[in-house]
Amino acid sequence: RPGSKAPAVAAQPTGSTKGFQTLLMSTEDNITTIRLNRPEKKNAITVEMYNELIEALDLAGKDDSVITVITGSGDYYCSGNDLNNFRKIPEGGVEKMAKDSGELLKRYVKAYIDFPKPLIGVINGPAVGVSVTLLGLFDDVYATERATFHTPFSQLGQSPEGCSSYLFPKIMGAAKASEMLLFNKKLTAAQACEVGLVTEVFPESSFQSEVWTRLRAYAKLPRNLIRGVEKEKLHAINDAEVERLMERWLSDECMQAIVSFFQAKSKL
Repeated sequence: RPGSKAPAVAAQPTGSTKGFQTLLMSTEDNITTIRLNRPEKKNAITVEMYNELIEALDLAGKDDSVITVITGSGDYYCSGNDLNNFRKIPEGGVEKMAKDSGELLKRYVKAYIDFPKPLIGVINGPAVGVSVTLLGLFDDVYATERATFHTPFSQLGQSPEGCSSYLFPKIMGAAKASEMLLFNKKLTAAQACEVGLVTEVFPESSFQSEVWTRLRAYAKLPRNLIRGVEKEKLHAINDAEVERLMERWLSDECMQAIVSFFQAKSKL
């Protein structure tokens, strides 16, 4: 019978709350799970997915659950921005695209800063770009041992977002933050845990079962939010980072880097 076979791991809560095109969202045991669901594209974030994530976070913030989890389908947690976003030049040209993208990114990061409940990242595989920079806004981050964390901004002529320019130095110190955000250093899960970006690393074989056991216990505890103290400051940093990024997007360096990316991809 189709659909009668139960999944092997406890990480597939039932009781879906809303249908999305790029996400799966469900609530069980006081936990709302938002699962990035473009596994064939390594969960790269399209404009549609940005908008759906903003909506999903809004719904999760208002529902009866105690905590919210963000994770990915398939082998990747998230491969960052879908660079096809940069191919669709609107009628107003590149300036219009940079403005629209900046406004969307600002709203997206704001949804995390203002999120009213504990937010947990369950990093089921490699994480790239914006999916990494946002982790400073999560209350806890659990990773499988095969996860990696990479922010290759300077390779693409871009600059960091997600309040990472402020939170990463605060979490891991200025030198380690620079290695990641300026010099493209890719961290293993163990290294990310060592610098404080990840709370705990689990073996791949038991990752889902151990994490979900932990989360169910977590959902029963009172929590103070990591973001509550500095909200105004985080909003100001988000605004400044997006301004800087919009300038970067309009630079020849950034355009050239994206063109080179697609040229290299077409040769594969």
